[in-house]
Amino acid sequence: MKIGLTGGIATGKSTVASMLVERGALLVDADQVAREVVMPGEPALEAVASKFGQAVIHKDDGTLNRKALGAIVFNNKDKLAQLEGILHPAIRTRMQQRIKQYEIDFPQKLVVADIPLLYETGQASLYDGIMVAYVPEKLQLERLMLRNAIEADEAQRRVKLQMDIEEKKRLADWVIDNSGTLEETSRQIDLFWKSQGLL
Repeated sequence: MKIGLTGGIATGKSTVASMLVERGALLVDADQVAREVVMPGEPALEAVASKFGQAVIHKDDGTLNRKALGAIVFNNKDKLAQLEGILHPAIRTRMQQRIKQYEIDFPQKLVVADIPLLYETGQASLYDGIMVAYVPEKLQLERLMLRNAIEADEAQRRVKLQMDIEEKKRLADWVIDNSGTLEETSRQIDLFWKSQGLL
């Protein structure tokens, strides 16, 4: 079985992912794959350099110059869309290859794809079900301000860049409410694990 795991910024998605892995799930992390596909020699990195110029590549080691790329795409929706048009398909393809390999090698195991923008990028249909790590927006903002040491207006801006967490909760097959203690989250993961007949 393969499930998509998503949530909002600062809703405890990493905590849920870790707890699933502790119980034996295999994790495919979109953020990690996103870093892999822009390593030197990768076609996606070459496509980025071709589209945005050699200034986005560090001359010394051939790695992506994230700062230079950020300066180009930040506040420019068209350029950001061009970048996403290169990276998103590369990330999705790599993730699906890894998931397929896990399903072949470990058919009894739960495979979890951790994807922050799962709904926003239209990937829900690729999975047997979707789990959402949830906290109410008020708590989400508080945690984000604390975690990133940012002001309320900046936290609000970042949260608004994503689909509303209540909408994600409504669409989910399983909701893990992270408003309480780690023990409470862990109990919800146990209930999910048992409900799916996982060993």
